[in-house]
Amino acid sequence: MTTINKQWRLKARPVGEPSAETWDYTETELPTITDGQLLIRIDYISIDPAMRGWLNDAKSYIAPVQIGEVMRAGTVGEVIESKHEKFVVGDYVAGHDGVQSYAVSDGTGLHKVDPNLAPLPYYLGVLGMPGMTGYFGLLKTGQPKAGETVVVSGAAGAVGSLVGQIAKIKGCRVVGIAGGAEKCKFLIDELGFDATIDYKHEDVKKALKKTCPNGVDVYFDNVGGDILNDVLTQINLRARIVICGAISQYNNTTAVKGPSNYLSLLVNRARMEGIVVFDNIKEYPIAMKEIAGWIQSGDIKVKEHIVEGIETFPDTLMMLFKGENFGKLVLKVEG
Repeated sequence: MTTINKQWRLKARPVGEPSAETWDYTETELPTITDGQLLIRIDYISIDPAMRGWLNDAKSYIAPVQIGEVMRAGTVGEVIESKHEKFVVGDYVAGHDGVQSYAVSDGTGLHKVDPNLAPLPYYLGVLGMPGMTGYFGLLKTGQPKAGETVVVSGAAGAVGSLVGQIAKIKGCRVVGIAGGAEKCKFLIDELGFDATIDYKHEDVKKALKKTCPNGVDVYFDNVGGDILNDVLTQINLRARIVICGAISQYNNTTAVKGPSNYLSLLVNRARMEGIVVFDNIKEYPIAMKEIAGWIQSGDIKVKEHIVEGIETFPDTLMMLFKGENFGKLVLKVEG
């Protein structure tokens, strides 16, 4: 076992896109643990759009990462040393232990996972934060009903692909917005979406009229910007717009672009509501059990994009904002 802990720390807050100047890469000796602590060898790190927001020194649903701190990230790994009464060597645990190869924890925020029930990366994706986000964002906030039309942006990503599949399970017509012919083909051929819109090569507003002839009842928004604005022109009476993310706006150096078509909410008596996954934490076990059942039955299919080597973290993070990942983006610590 290596005795070196590789870490990525926040060096400076980025303006616009994170760059090489944003990060400090460090290698340190493995720490020793004290009573009540455990040492985790991190195997996989979750790479999520929310990480960009955590870099900003601004009020949000969670405190920003501080200068000099290890970058926050979802993680899954094995307990290799323990002086904690609830965890033993050999346990696999998921938590938010950051972009590093080893972590010391007092157990806060950790939960045990079973690598025999599902591959470890699943606990960072479909059975982790993205999965919980899609499940509760659609079912609790979007409240889809059989026969309704559900549109989801970022549809080939970790959250969007699950949202679309759950909407199909609930009997909805599902239209996915994604970038590129390969992703759109995957959504229809593999995940069972009814129609897709390739925002890179199509006029989204025109395509929405074609693919949603009966309008939009639920819109699950992962991208914000112009696409949100376009969908608002097509919503139905009592539509629900779920604001999950706005990846098109995260690296802006100017003000965030909001929807100029918001009066459509008034005319259609529609509702736009944000979803923060941590609000549902007590119900995670219910969601995980149901999603796992859907995976087992074949109703949910999982696609992951795994990049090897913790040294690649800065470039791997930027894949999200360039649309280069296909499926849930995960960093495997050791290449």
